[in-house]
Amino acid sequence: MRAHTKEYFEQFMSQLKETNATLGFYCDFKKINYNVETISIKLNQLNYLIGQNDIDAAIRRLWNENKGVFNVLEILIAVRTSDRKKAIMADGNVKLINTLFDSVEGVIEYIHGTGLDNVFRNKQIKNLVDYVFGVETGLDTNARKNRSGHLMENQVASILDNAGVSYRQEVYSTEYPELLVLGEDKKRFDFVIETGHCKYLIEVNFYSGGGSKLNEVARAYSELSPKINAVDGFEFVWITDGIGWKSAKNKLEEAFYVIPNIYNLTTINEFIKQVKEERL
Repeated sequence: MRAHTKEYFEQFMSQLKETNATLGFYCDFKKINYNVETISIKLNQLNYLIGQNDIDAAIRRLWNENKGVFNVLEILIAVRTSDRKKAIMADGNVKLINTLFDSVEGVIEYIHGTGLDNVFRNKQIKNLVDYVFGVETGLDTNARKNRSGHLMENQVASILDNAGVSYRQEVYSTEYPELLVLGEDKKRFDFVIETGHCKYLIEVNFYSGGGSKLNEVARAYSELSPKINAVDGFEFVWITDGIGWKSAKNKLEEAFYVIPNIYNLTTINEFIKQVKEERL
């Protein structure tokens, strides 16, 4: 373990990355494919409406054949049924959009009100399955925030997997009676790695932007680390990265001198080497 000098800290800061997003982060095509495939039969049946001059008559024919196909119409305007979106109707009443699909008249009102009648008539869409694939791709960008919360954990897990280091994820402090020094509240650690030397309790995070949270995290871990390290057979490890720390450099530097085991995505290999040596 390297001594935490001013020079080492400046090197640590210079290594912080602008982003930890991989190419696979931006779109979850596995989920997109699943969502489209789930409704693809109904979408193919709705393709019947494409190119129809008399849209109302075509809707009635399709309704008589299989009215259930209209249950997927909301996705055509990038709305999920689970969102329970509402709209004001021509008569001034507000309704849940999906209630329009309970009657053929409601479907016709929806098709005209959204402008899909012209889209179908003018063949602006060639195939609804392909079209909805694009809609789902657009909607998936809204899920990036949820994915970003686990991105650093997934990245560290991948690094450990590639290095052949076994670990457990989301482990609570209550598993270890020795950690009563942390108080009665449950503390969840992102990773735990056990060697013949000790149990490493690991927290990971990535901050691409600044904010008060960074100061709070640095302070909290500065208080947590000495408590854990004082327990025989346990050590606290913090793996953090992101240029957001440049806005909270002073707080991170304070923590840097208090927490012996602090790494970023560049120096994590030093920790892995240490773990492997202890397991020999």
